[in-house]
Parts: sequence; C-alpha cells; structure tokens
Amino acid sequence: MILKPEGDWLCVVAAAIPHADGRILMQQRPLNKHHGGLWEFPGGKVDAGESPEMALTREIEEELGLLVDSEAMIPAGFARSKSGDSPRSILLLLYFCPQWSGAPEGREGQKWAWVSIQDAEKLRKPPMDKDLLISLSKMGIAKIGNHS
Repeated sequence: MILKPEGDWLCVVAAAIPHADGRILMQQRPLNKHHGGLWEFPGGKVDAGESPEMALTREIEEELGLLVDSEAMIPAGFARSKSGDSPRSILLLLYFCPQWSGAPEGREGQKWAWVSIQDAEKLRKPPMDKDLLISLSKMGIAKIGNHS
C-alpha cells in the first residue's frame, strides 16, 4: 500500500532491529536536526510513490548500511505528533524487522548502539520514540530475531 500525505501531515517509518541477544538498535539524532542528540529508532520519511516498507528498507540501508527483509517486517506500533511537537503533523509507523543482514555503521556520522529494552527506556528520546518503545515492550517481541 502506498500512502499519500494529505494536508499538513507527514508519514515517517522506523525500525526495531533486534540483535541475536535481544538488544535493539538505536541511533542518535544529529545535533543540527530537530531533537538533535536524542536517541531514536532508525528510519525516515516515506517519499512519494513509496510504501512504508519500501521507505524503511531504503532508509535503513542509507543510514546504517543494513539490508532489512521487507517481507519479514511486522507492524509493531505507531505514534502521532502532538500539537506543538512539529510544524507538521507526523504519523510514525514502527516495524519490527527480525530478518536483516550486514554490520551497522553510522553512514551519516550518527552514533548507534545495541541496547536492552531497559537501557533504551533510560535514553533521552523524542516523545514519539518513547511511545513506540512502550508499544514494543508491551508486545514482548524485541527478543526475537534472525540475522546474518
């Protein structure tokens, strides 16, 4: 399905990528961007003509050099911006990505880390990523993963 933004809202996707030991991949936002220095699930904007899964596959490869299997993605939650968070309303879709390959690297100069759910809760995060982490924790799926 391809989403078409209407009005003043933006569709953004994020990935919960699990390590074999149950930790998840988080990245730090560049200091010069909105919410700079905060930790988030990796991902980005859905471009015109892309499905959320296509956008997430592209964004993860561009940002971290990982190849995620779009066929294995599992919808894991969503968050939306509250008024005042951003000049545009944002719908953020989280996908659990249990099948991936490669070794993560911060291709845009960003820091990244494998963190436990408990440690992720302690990181400074944008409000929507806090909401997504709660959804992911409730689902109890962060300990499942298969990568090469």
